[in-house]
Amino acid sequence: MKSSIFTALVLLTGIFASAQQRPVAIDIKCPSDFVSCESDTNQRNILIERTGNGTTEQVGLYETTGCNFSTSVALSSGMYYVTVSGVAFETKKTTFEVTEQTKTITIDVSLSQKTNTLSEVTVFGSRKQFVKIESDKTTVRVRENGMLNSGSSLDAVRRLPGVVKGPGGNLSLNGKGVKIYIDGVPSILTGTDLENYLATLPANAIEKVELIYNPGAAYDANSSGSIINIVTSSKKMKGINASFNINYNFNKYQKPSPQVLLNGKQGDLSWQTMIGYNYIEGENRNRTLTEFTSFNPAKILDNDNKAVSTFRNFYWRTGTNYKIDEKSNLLFNYNLNLGNDRFVETQSTLAEDIDFTNNGIARTKNSNNELSLQYKLKLDTIGTTLDVTAYSNLLRQDRGRKAMAIDNGTGSFNNSDADFRIDNYYLKYDFTFPFKNDFSVSTGGKYNMVKVSDLGRYNFESPTDDIFGSGNFASLIDFDYKENNLAFYGEVRKKYKKFNFTAGLRFEDYRVERAASTIADKIEFNNTNFFPSVTLMYSLNDNMNITSSYSRRISQPGYFMIDPNSSNIYNKYNTSEGNATLAPIFFNNYELKFTAFDYVQLGTNYMDIRDNTQFIISAKDNELVSNREFISIAKTEIFNAYVNFPIPLDYFFKGKEEFTKRMSTIDKMNYIFVNLNYGKMMTKGYSSGFRNHGLMTYGAQSQILLPWGITNNMNYFILPKGIYEIYRIDKPIQQFDISFNKDFMDKKLKVGLHCFDVFNANEVNAFVKGNNVNTHFYEKQDSRTFRISLTWNFGNQKLQKENTDINVDKSNQGGGMLK
Repeated sequence: MKSSIFTALVLLTGIFASAQQRPVAIDIKCPSDFVSCESDTNQRNILIERTGNGTTEQVGLYETTGCNFSTSVALSSGMYYVTVSGVAFETKKTTFEVTEQTKTITIDVSLSQKTNTLSEVTVFGSRKQFVKIESDKTTVRVRENGMLNSGSSLDAVRRLPGVVKGPGGNLSLNGKGVKIYIDGVPSILTGTDLENYLATLPANAIEKVELIYNPGAAYDANSSGSIINIVTSSKKMKGINASFNINYNFNKYQKPSPQVLLNGKQGDLSWQTMIGYNYIEGENRNRTLTEFTSFNPAKILDNDNKAVSTFRNFYWRTGTNYKIDEKSNLLFNYNLNLGNDRFVETQSTLAEDIDFTNNGIARTKNSNNELSLQYKLKLDTIGTTLDVTAYSNLLRQDRGRKAMAIDNGTGSFNNSDADFRIDNYYLKYDFTFPFKNDFSVSTGGKYNMVKVSDLGRYNFESPTDDIFGSGNFASLIDFDYKENNLAFYGEVRKKYKKFNFTAGLRFEDYRVERAASTIADKIEFNNTNFFPSVTLMYSLNDNMNITSSYSRRISQPGYFMIDPNSSNIYNKYNTSEGNATLAPIFFNNYELKFTAFDYVQLGTNYMDIRDNTQFIISAKDNELVSNREFISIAKTEIFNAYVNFPIPLDYFFKGKEEFTKRMSTIDKMNYIFVNLNYGKMMTKGYSSGFRNHGLMTYGAQSQILLPWGITNNMNYFILPKGIYEIYRIDKPIQQFDISFNKDFMDKKLKVGLHCFDVFNANEVNAFVKGNNVNTHFYEKQDSRTFRISLTWNFGNQKLQKENTDINVDKSNQGGGMLK
């Protein structure tokens, strides 16, 4: 079956390639009235758009210097606009027509010197926006936002519009589960491993973040519904330039993070290297009141756990981009992370006849190596492209724990050690074929292999410090996970008048094996499925769209959900272990959305889910041991409605004229961006014990320009009391952050002062029902943190006009999951 599908796709590729459209050569002469062409080196931005039926569609956006520009573009019959702009010129716009006989177009545009002041300049195509909302995604710029770019990638992700972290630790985007991408490269890491990885990736390396709500066939089917793609910065500059960054975070603990960023360009080679170190001390308090209902009368245990952590991490990220010729380039990236973490734990369990304490030290050493090689090829001038990517990720982790317990005056030991490793390799390709009449076809394939192993060793008798090498263990738990995934997809796009239609079909073949010494037989999941996706967009006008979409997805449970060695709170009365029997999750996602003016979004989505995974606390009959685990819920329905919109403060306080001027420089505007979401979950096969009426969540981000060039950013989020998923929120979860940033020395020095969780109110107080237990749980991290950030840029800051990039659309696949 695999070979027949592959053969069909190859034949289909040949048919598509043989039907390519003939290009039209375009010559644009754009002299200025204040400098001769021989000495004119001013930059020009050239935009080509197709117009018709009251709508316009971008064909190409180019950057050039001098009076003459030539290109070759695939054009269908119709009318087109050409817009020429630049910092030194007044913007000029003209039209031209293409017929079936047109082979060459010559356009003359005379440019005049700009007369208005620089603060009022509008540079076409380079408008900065903190948030840009499109029909298929929302893009959030990080580099220009002082609050987002001064911490870690994890900090930035948690403050994105529509992102919510629930009581179970899972992230959602407008009510949907989230997969994480970095530069379109998949992350196999899940759970706390992925969170720790993002905590070591500095946010000042991020250019922007793309929030993709309902990904199509070009993306892996292994996605619950939404994608967060972190796009890192890739500056191309003459010579060598650099920046030094230091983020000093503090409360009662110290958290310094220095970093050096080097980048440059020489000829056809551009490169970037980032080296840094994180030293982060922190505290996490976790308390549960657990009622064991299988006893008569019920027994209640008061479990109190406190962990003081020290994260020490060194990272080295390097990337190169080599322009082979005018149509192809080669990208190479290597990322190294080395960690050495320590946790000092204090645990106690109290009841009427129980007085138990457990004190210990845990440590984790890990090394993570990522390597990717990507080849991009632009096959012709009408946009046919080939993108081939090879990727590998190798994670090695050594976990150890030594603890001593006192149980009603009797001493005991709780020691463990685990060797954990991940090997992930994949190879993928993507083709894009444009045709005439606004029609295009994409196709591609991927082979992915994942291997996870975790050997846990446990000793409850020996007090020796050398148990990790002695072999004197009470028990061993061996866990192995293997996944092989073969995928192909085809996707077509067609524009007709005011309609844009996209339809795709993805074939996925999963071969999954799970083996553990805690289960009798190996568990296998062999899934061969087709996953359709359809999107229809209707353009009401140039600024307003209505989009409806459907997609079918599958989500393989993350290794941390199924690994029986995934214990993080473990003693005589508390366990935390994986569930190796979890089934893959199947989703049917429906979405309807209205977008306007790149800023406003109003939508609703509905998910029909089979075997949904949720985190609960359970217990066996007549046992006083609470177990934190993930369970499968037979059927789940989730409904969400959301709205995101800006409040333009300049319009109200500075008047319409000043507001209009600032529309082209959003980074110079005062605004509040509001996010509202209503969500409701309905389950079959699991009873939460209470009726779910749904719950609203509220968020807002603001930018206020203060005197002396100071920019103030504020962020507020609240999840009020009510029913969230299967949890009852007994106290609102909320956080308020505030930040002040200022540039010095012609923007070479940037200084920021920040306070996060100003009122120290971000904590979880919730209730959840499980098998034989009712649990009230409380969790509080040291979230109120002060930060001083400093960035010093030095070297040549002049951008190279001719960079090494070749504009090739990339289809992102794979991904990690935060839950």
